[in-house]
Amino acid sequence: MSLSQTNSSFLTCSFLLSNHDLRIPYSRAVLSYPRPKTHRILCAAKRTGKRRYPSERRKLRTEQKEAVAKVKNKLEGVWRLSKLGVPVGDDPGKDFLGISDGLLQAIAKVIEFPVASMLPEEAFTVVRKSFDARKILKEAKFVYSVDLDVKTLLELEPRAHDFIFRLEPKIGLIEHLPSEKSVSGDLISVVNDCKRINSKTSSGEYEPQTINGSGAPHQHRGGRSKPKIAVVGGGPSGLFAALVLAEFGADVTLIERGQAVEERGRDIGALVVRKILDMESNFCFGEGGAGTWSDGKLVTRIGKNSATVLAVLKTLVRFGAPDNILVNGKPHLGTDKLVPLLRNFRHYLQSVGVTIKFGTRVDDLLVEDSRVVGVRVSDSTDQLQNTSQNFKFDAVVLAVGHSARDTYEMLHSRNVELTPKDFAVGLRIEHPQELINSIQYSDLASEVLKGRGKVPVADYKVVQYVNDKDEDLSQSSSKRSCYSFCMCPGGQVVLTSTNPTELCINGMSFSRRSSKWANAALVVTVSSKDFDLLNLNGPLAGIEFQREFERRAAIMGGGDFTVPVQRVTDFLQNKLSETPLPPSSYRLGVKSANLHELFPAHITDSLRQSISMFEKELPGFISEEALLHGVETRTSSPVRIPRSNETYESTSLKGLYPVGEGAGYAGGIVSAAVDGMFSGFAVAKSFDLFDGTIESVIGKAQGAGLVKY
Repeated sequence: MSLSQTNSSFLTCSFLLSNHDLRIPYSRAVLSYPRPKTHRILCAAKRTGKRRYPSERRKLRTEQKEAVAKVKNKLEGVWRLSKLGVPVGDDPGKDFLGISDGLLQAIAKVIEFPVASMLPEEAFTVVRKSFDARKILKEAKFVYSVDLDVKTLLELEPRAHDFIFRLEPKIGLIEHLPSEKSVSGDLISVVNDCKRINSKTSSGEYEPQTINGSGAPHQHRGGRSKPKIAVVGGGPSGLFAALVLAEFGADVTLIERGQAVEERGRDIGALVVRKILDMESNFCFGEGGAGTWSDGKLVTRIGKNSATVLAVLKTLVRFGAPDNILVNGKPHLGTDKLVPLLRNFRHYLQSVGVTIKFGTRVDDLLVEDSRVVGVRVSDSTDQLQNTSQNFKFDAVVLAVGHSARDTYEMLHSRNVELTPKDFAVGLRIEHPQELINSIQYSDLASEVLKGRGKVPVADYKVVQYVNDKDEDLSQSSSKRSCYSFCMCPGGQVVLTSTNPTELCINGMSFSRRSSKWANAALVVTVSSKDFDLLNLNGPLAGIEFQREFERRAAIMGGGDFTVPVQRVTDFLQNKLSETPLPPSSYRLGVKSANLHELFPAHITDSLRQSISMFEKELPGFISEEALLHGVETRTSSPVRIPRSNETYESTSLKGLYPVGEGAGYAGGIVSAAVDGMFSGFAVAKSFDLFDGTIESVIGKAQGAGLVKY
């Protein structure tokens, strides 16, 4: 793990260390730069040990007693041992996910077993493996979570009996797990288990039901025995919603405005090589959504060991993802792994009866008596847009991405309730990957070997909280967070524009992360107050806010998708960068520009101040070789579509189920897939295809106010 991603207390307070304490064997000039004083940095360190408040210590003691009381029989079930550290020199490396001698030593120390070599490897399973290279450690180490199967251990090594009997739970370190597991396999297995115990779905019959209290059963024409459901959008949320519904027996049509990954790849190639933008098939639109041609990150803040996340990851493994995503502390696929995975996913959906329509854009909803009864679509490849068709459905799952601006406008015209949502905008910074390796790993940087070495390619995650104009810190409204977003080690900067008059960018990586560059967005949170400053109002104000700066960036770049750039050192000094510029991974061309002219002053000042503080965190971050690219605006959806927490149905239009990132309920591949999965169960339950509670099958659902993506 990187310096900044593992421990929040170190993340926020390590800048108190001097640069002499963090020596880096990467040659760089000592740079001076102005430090604006219009903001105050807010650091909120996580309290541990003796620094905890008395109330926190009491709560911890209570939790400890409860954990001990829950253990009925220590000699049954599984013990999970967490935070087992193995020095780099004693570990085979990042790609080894088995039980090494070094790990057995760490396990023996925790259970106080005297001879580690006598412990049978078969009794242990690696649940999580990550890398910790923080400078506060004496040495870098791999950190493991391991499951100890008591029955297997005692069968193979009976002398471990007394040691297991003396084992006690310890919060965050030692946990006794029940024998049963809420999710034992991938999503397909979960649904099939539900069907076996559900007499209604097992009979294969569907009877019209009263849907969501509408007052009357929805009638199905033609004597259909299955509800006919449209899923709009072929990203993670749409794919997983379609998978659940198809497995439960619904007649599912998946509608995607972009192309399948094979054709989409050719369209992206035409954009990168010949600067030909297909407005319907690009880095944002197409099979798999925007995440397909991105970094393929599978990290999430909704619980990496939760049953719901594991069900998603196991489903991805079923369709071709490597098994290591189930164990890796920072699972990552990369575009080259996602493309064949999505092809397998598509073929499976088709095999269970899902109709997939690529190159088909939903232009309008068909509404009768305040209920969606279908969609109007057109051929997205038809530039004249002369053709349109109406298709009737019993429900529409709206799983579009955050760049489907025309869809938001259509919903607004239909008086579907939309609310503006906070998001973040900023710039994308790019460094030589060797520099980031040196900053994070020091002498271990030589072990990276462009993704083929013993330690992972170095990344970082940084965050600061600034307070505009030194206002009263007690007023939460004055706080603004500045953070790194979508960090792509060994990656490249790519164009994510969906309109030739607008310019926005993102980062992407392949699975090996072997590029010589590292890039990340540095973004500042914005809200309706920022929109008001530009006289932008209403539920779509955030979209217009994005467009404003994307158009400015396009003009600054001179058109033709050329990106305006500036050295970090020059950005801090508010001066135009002289040529030649540092090399950039962006393949469509860059142009020197003063990025201070892009955003309002308060956003620019927040970025400048945060970059200065990031240098304290990562000495060498401010470098003549670091290049800022403009502009990054599509960090998350600027809109939320309110829905019921229980049924996932829109609160303003019956039969419409908004899900995923575009609806404002997810951010990233995994959280979007989880939201699509939950929505699939909710819609199936609404049509009586699923009898039971969703939570009893896949755990607690995400709430409407979810912000932990």
